[in-house]
Amino acid sequence: MEEILRQALTILRATWKHRHLGMVVAWVVGAIAAGVILRIPDRYEASARIFVDTQSILKPLMSGLTIQPNIEQQVMMLSRTLISRPNVEKLIRMADLDLDINNKAGQEALIDGLTKTLKIQSVGRDNLYTLSYQHADPVKAQRVVQALVSIFVESSLGSKRQNTDSARKFIEEQIRNYEGKLQEAENRLKDFKLRNIDLHTGDGKTSIDRLSDLTVQLNTSRLALREAQNSRDSLRRQIVGEDPVLLPEAPGVDSGILLPEIDGRIDTQKRNLDTLLQRYTEQHPDVIGTRRLIRDLEEQKRQELEARKKFAASNPGSSISNNPVYQQLKVALAEAEANVASLQARVAEYEERYKNLNDLLRTQPRLEAEFTQLNRDYDIHKKNYEQLVARRESAELSSDLDAAGSVADFRLIDPPRASQNPVAPNRLLLFPLGLLLALAAGLAAAFVASQIRPVFFEGKSLRDATGLPLLGSVSLIPSEARRLKERSSLRRFSLATAGLFAVYGMGMAAIFFLQRAA
Repeated sequence: MEEILRQALTILRATWKHRHLGMVVAWVVGAIAAGVILRIPDRYEASARIFVDTQSILKPLMSGLTIQPNIEQQVMMLSRTLISRPNVEKLIRMADLDLDINNKAGQEALIDGLTKTLKIQSVGRDNLYTLSYQHADPVKAQRVVQALVSIFVESSLGSKRQNTDSARKFIEEQIRNYEGKLQEAENRLKDFKLRNIDLHTGDGKTSIDRLSDLTVQLNTSRLALREAQNSRDSLRRQIVGEDPVLLPEAPGVDSGILLPEIDGRIDTQKRNLDTLLQRYTEQHPDVIGTRRLIRDLEEQKRQELEARKKFAASNPGSSISNNPVYQQLKVALAEAEANVASLQARVAEYEERYKNLNDLLRTQPRLEAEFTQLNRDYDIHKKNYEQLVARRESAELSSDLDAAGSVADFRLIDPPRASQNPVAPNRLLLFPLGLLLALAAGLAAAFVASQIRPVFFEGKSLRDATGLPLLGSVSLIPSEARRLKERSSLRRFSLATAGLFAVYGMGMAAIFFLQRAA
């Protein structure tokens, strides 16, 4: 640490030895810096403030019906991308800044300068934007800001209309594409339904349910067929044994002879009697009346049989075909034969349907998978198509909304105006910097001189620098004249330093009073 302090003190003493050179350099650099600062041309700033009102009354009213873009984000993005080369070139033409430019290099320099100096700043979160530009001519600065305001408003409206038109064209193209896809899917679905029309029923039942119903119908028809065949066979047996059945010799056998009309009425009354006995007792008037009617019918049957026996006895040679009972049995047999034939056709039809449905059920999983795939494609295309149509209507409504009134309203709060006093350069700040630069230049010059012409202030430094042994040192005892000379030199240096500060101070005071007076 001591070595570092010793070297620092040595450097300071060496630099102090060349202080006069440093002061001269400081004065020269200070004068040059002051001259440069004073010669910098004044720049005037023109500015304007624009308020973007995005809280239109139409916005909440049309919420959910139209496409609501993020106006704040669009305006913010526009403010950041507004200073582009095409807009700057347009700005130059609008503000007539290219009248004095005759070459390509000058035009490029003007474009680069405008790009760097134009400023668009957002003031907080209030959608308030400040547009500013600095130029040596306040009139040109104001024209530039006026043109920039126009471009800012026009770009926002134009880009919005362009985006709406582009969105509508894209949606129209997608709708046409999906119309074609939807038609293709509908045709495939129609062809599939026509090829497999047996799969579709109007009652909404599945094939398993239809097979179950068909099985029940088939079994019922088969049972009805067997009943009809048994009835037919019974009638055949009765016709074959007609003589002994109709004219029995033994008493008490009349009950086996059939008289369809009377027997049917008797059977009906007997069933009615069974029903009444389930509800009433034997003494009930309806039960007694029904039993009396059954006895009357049985007596009527007995009388009819007696009459037939007498007829058969008095006409022994008559043909059995003239027997009315035989004729009734023949008619009943013909009806039974027709009923059997009808039931056989029904059973055959149900069996054919059962076989076809069984075969269809074996291929149904594959057909259902194909139908599901076709239906899925159709549903997807239909859903996308309906969404695109709805969005097209929303886009058209948004376009009409823009025509009726813009969702974002641009209001010019402060019109473009150029400041009367220059805003740059800030000479009150540049003068202290110039003074610091002059002092730094003087210090650097003294340091460089001390390094070019080094001086040794102690024996150790000389021994370290030369590498030779030091035998001794001779001290200088200053005389009175030398002391006076050194004091005079110190006073001159102090006066020069104070004069440099005083000159810069007076220059800053003069600039301050001039700015206040303006």
